Amino acid sequence: MSAPRLRRYGLPPFRVAVLHGGPGAPGYLAPVAIRLAARRGVLEPLQRAPTLTGQLDELAELLAEGEAQWPVTLVGHSFGAILGYLFAAQHPEQVRRLVLVASAPFDEASGAATLATRLARLDPAARDTAAAARAVLDDPDASAPARATAMATVDRLFARADAWDPVTLDAGALEDLPEVYANVWRAVRALRASGELVSLGTRIRCPVLGLHGDHDPHPAAGVHDPLAPVLTDVRWVLLERCGHIPWLERHAAEPFYAALDAELRRDEPT
Repeated sequence: MSAPRLRRYGLPPFRVAVLHGGPGAPGYLAPVAIRLAARRGVLEPLQRAPTLTGQLDELAELLAEGEAQWPVTLVGHSFGAILGYLFAAQHPEQVRRLVLVASAPFDEASGAATLATRLARLDPAARDTAAAARAVLDDPDASAPARATAMATVDRLFARADAWDPVTLDAGALEDLPEVYANVWRAVRALRASGELVSLGTRIRCPVLGLHGDHDPHPAAGVHDPLAPVLTDVRWVLLERCGHIPWLERHAAEPFYAALDAELRRDEPT
């Protein structure tokens, strides 16, 4: 039996798509999709393409397969925020609105700061374990089983470091795909280091909302500061007592959903 490629929630028209992070961690945005689907149709692409270009092509294919109503609103989390950003730059006429939830940073210094913050929040033994696991993920010669074990270790350790007061530390991904993570993230880092990632924002024509937790180890400034000069219509909301996954936070989940729902209603019939 083949792995699912797409989930549909609510009734058509499908105006919204939620984009998972990782890259290579499909399925964990189901709670968000279910909540949003109370008012509109929502698509959840379950992406597994092993390259960044492949992920963008796959997203276009899955949105078409899900009969998305164009232009569509994209809600991306973590790496999914960057994927949505790149898609909106590549297909500006097909994206009505873009929401960046706990986005990965858009500059290299903030990327390094993210890792430093995560490691600093761990005890020394866990810090050493995480560093060793990351080295395996970054090793192109590591075996597939070794990479899978390393990714599970990193996910487990960083989940606690990323959170403020979570109701659970299990985000609920269907699977971890370490090869996808390594290949896609390598391409994102190259774009980021060259400055091209930021400059692509000049092609985006839709309104953009950034939602970010004040306890997220990914610095909010690493998203806001690079993008503010290149996006023509952008707003930012900082969520208090909130880590990297807002909908799993005891104090921030409802403010997160309220801000997200209010943004989506801007384009919807009353």
